[in-house]
Amino acid sequence: MTIELERLVVTGSPRSMGQQQGETWRERVRAFVEMRFEAVQGYMADRGHADWKQIFAVGERSFGLYESWDPAGHAEQVGIAEGAGVDPLRLFTAANMTDMRDAVLLAAERGAPLTRMVDEGCSSLLVPAGRTEAGQPLAGQTWDLNPPDVDYVVAVHRKPDEGLESWAVTCTGCLSLMGINAAGLAVGTTNIKTYGSKPGVGYLSILHRALRAADVAEAKEVVRSAPHAGAHTYWLADAEQQLEWEASPGAQVLRTTEGGPVWRTNHCLAEVHRDNEGEVVSASTQARFARLGTLLEVPQTPQGLRQLFANREDGVDSINRYAEDDQGTATNAVFIASPAERKAWACRGPADRGTWVELTF
Repeated sequence: MTIELERLVVTGSPRSMGQQQGETWRERVRAFVEMRFEAVQGYMADRGHADWKQIFAVGERSFGLYESWDPAGHAEQVGIAEGAGVDPLRLFTAANMTDMRDAVLLAAERGAPLTRMVDEGCSSLLVPAGRTEAGQPLAGQTWDLNPPDVDYVVAVHRKPDEGLESWAVTCTGCLSLMGINAAGLAVGTTNIKTYGSKPGVGYLSILHRALRAADVAEAKEVVRSAPHAGAHTYWLADAEQQLEWEASPGAQVLRTTEGGPVWRTNHCLAEVHRDNEGEVVSASTQARFARLGTLLEVPQTPQGLRQLFANREDGVDSINRYAEDDQGTATNAVFIASPAERKAWACRGPADRGTWVELTF
């Protein structure tokens, strides 16, 4: 039996769209928050930091910064909390846990890379039109994190009173993680870690704001100018451009598809970040990066990308990650976008275990 991806249509103002999500998934939002807090306690203890509750001070400062930076996104996040009957700060902190914990553990300007206890992270790619069989660009990624997160993965179709419709694949209680809007702009992310993390706007909030942009040019400026809390990569794709920011609170480095496909896993490529990486580079991120490079040597199709994201040639270090690999990480969702066609395909769980659905407008 394959894993199904639940979808929800929400309409109206940002706050109302949030309330509809919170009301629909009330119990799952509450359970998600508690699951995330339980996970972060173990994560931080493994790294010798017993006072995990310091994340709430970071979250409080970050939540205020977010409200100033993107009032509409902040209103939707508050609406989700209202609909679910949970404290907005607790929900925001849980949803942006990657940044909140890094702002505690990696707050120093510089330091030695921490030993990697959990090999979490995603695999993403951008394929320009000239390297696809149909002559149209493609983009996509796996989203890999805590194995229990798969129970909370959903797709949200937003039909706002103002602005563009969009589809986002995310977790109950969270804003956008990866998605596409009605103008054909697609966005996504992978996780990296650097020192210099601090209170700021979380990556889900940045992606959510970028997904409201009309094109890559606008979204590019959103990511460039955001007050980043932690380090992440952000990929952006429309029918004309495909690019990626390797971004941290201290620097943003741009990569484009002008020379061919761009792919990414979970180690820094830019020198400014490699010199300040927060954790040791793992065998998995290196193996997945190498495998993506090999698989992207031939022209691509949406169906071919499904097979690529299902690849298991490297065992537990493969692009496609199973909970039973016991790596502390699993593929919880997969997303593929065709910006020129203004549509995407997504599944919950690994690419070979989830039911693929088409997301259109």
